[in-house]
Amino acid sequence: MNARWKVFIPFIVILFPVVFWLLLTRGHNEFKKLPQVGPFEINAKGDTVYHTIPAFQFTDQEGKTFSGKDLEGKIYLANFFFATCKTVCPAMNEQVQRVQEACKELKDFEIISFTVDPENDTVAALANYAQLMKADNARWKFLTGNKDSIYDLARNGFLVPAAIGSAGDFFHSQDLILIDKERRMRGIYDGTEAAEVDTLIDEIKVLLHEYVK
Repeated sequence: MNARWKVFIPFIVILFPVVFWLLLTRGHNEFKKLPQVGPFEINAKGDTVYHTIPAFQFTDQEGKTFSGKDLEGKIYLANFFFATCKTVCPAMNEQVQRVQEACKELKDFEIISFTVDPENDTVAALANYAQLMKADNARWKFLTGNKDSIYDLARNGFLVPAAIGSAGDFFHSQDLILIDKERRMRGIYDGTEAAEVDTLIDEIKVLLHEYVK
C-alpha cells in the first residue's frame, strides 16, 4: 500500500461506523412511514382526514386526574384490560411490560391502560396491579373512572372490537393501539403475540422518527 494512503486509515476506521449508522437510522426510516388506521373522510379541500381519539379524563393509579391533554406532544400505546382477568389480560400486559422495557429510553412515549371493570379496579387495586407489572408510574398509566365513559371511549374512540358477555358486560380486548401526536391511530397489534409486539416496538421508533426534524 502506498505510504501516503496509510495516513487516512485511522480516519476511515472512525468514519465508517458513523456513516453506516446514519444510513440505518436516517436512510431507512426516512422512506418508511406508518399508515394511518381507521375511518376517514374527505374534507372540502379534498384532503383525507382520519379518525382521531376524542378527549377523555379519568383517574390514574396514584389517584391523580389524567386526561388526553397530558398526552399532548407525545405518542402513546393504549389497551383495555381488568385486573382480575385470568385469561387474555395477563399475557397481554406481560407483553406491554416488554414494550415498557424496550422503550424506556425513548422520549415522548407513554403507555395508557384503561380498566373495563372500574367498579372493582379502584385506585388502590390499580396501584397494586401497576406494582405487579413493574410499571414506571411516570410512563405507564392505569386509568379508572366512569364505566359508561370508558366503554364509549373504547368502542367509539379507540374502535376496539371487544368481547361482549351475555349480560352485555364489556370484557376485554387483546388489541394494543399505537396513537400519534395528532391523536390518530397508526397501528393495531395483537398483544398476546410476541412477534406482533416485536413489530410494535420497532414501529414505535419509526413513528417517533417521523417527528425528528
